[in-house]
Amino acid sequence: MKLFNKFTAIVLASALVISAGATLTSAASSLSGKITVNGSSALLPMTLQAAKEFKKKNPRVRIAASGSGSITGPQSVKKGIADIGAVDWDASTSVPGFPAFSGQVATPVAVIPFAAIVNKNVSVDNLTSDQLKGIYTGKIKNWKEVGGADAAIVVVTRSFGSGTRVNFELKALGGTRIDEKASGSIAASNSGTMATTVGSKPNSIGYVDLPYIKGDIKALKFEGVEATTANIVNGKYKIWGTGYYMTAGQPTGATKAFIDYVTSKEFQQGSLKKLKFIPLASIKK
Repeated sequence: MKLFNKFTAIVLASALVISAGATLTSAASSLSGKITVNGSSALLPMTLQAAKEFKKKNPRVRIAASGSGSITGPQSVKKGIADIGAVDWDASTSVPGFPAFSGQVATPVAVIPFAAIVNKNVSVDNLTSDQLKGIYTGKIKNWKEVGGADAAIVVVTRSFGSGTRVNFELKALGGTRIDEKASGSIAASNSGTMATTVGSKPNSIGYVDLPYIKGDIKALKFEGVEATTANIVNGKYKIWGTGYYMTAGQPTGATKAFIDYVTSKEFQQGSLKKLKFIPLASIKK
């Protein structure tokens, strides 16, 4: 009898656990809605991966993501055509060249590592901040001036409104603005185009975030320090920024659930790290 009672108790407990699990699963799968994300192309690889994982957990939620430059993120939220504006700076406050987007809430989602990149035919593997300033202001025009071969430097830059450009000017160029006319630079509309352009043009130089570095481009050392996530965490490498998701007020519903997933330990310590972004918790404030 006692054995029967113990067995009955185990069955009832198991039933309760299964019931609770079923309820949680049901609650997760019942989430529905459509989320539109626009803005930073630097953050786009992270957003696409997070969307893929989130939709597996919440099949009734549709997510559309595109990346055409940071400034289009909060602009799209302001116009009501995006639920989330991805941007490479906190757009709820003013930064040089860009006024604050009042009424929008900025949620930090990732640390973004950036690097100066060159075509793989370039023999130079390290540049200082002063050398980069010289190249992007047109004072240095030949690779031999910075230790390379006798070849004209092909300069590629991002268009105004790019968060990658904002961070590159601030961190790599020490606040010096890029001079397109003096440097004769070629404009790239997004991070993917930047990587493709530098990879296809010999003797070219550009800048992009680490997830895009592959194929016929290589990252340059900055001030003798290799561009790695480890060197950002230990404070040796300085070209990085924080990425944000902008929303019109505090996020709610499916939008809040998606942002919660992106900032969760599961995603930050998993796929986000594999993509060469850096978890927010890894950077000491």
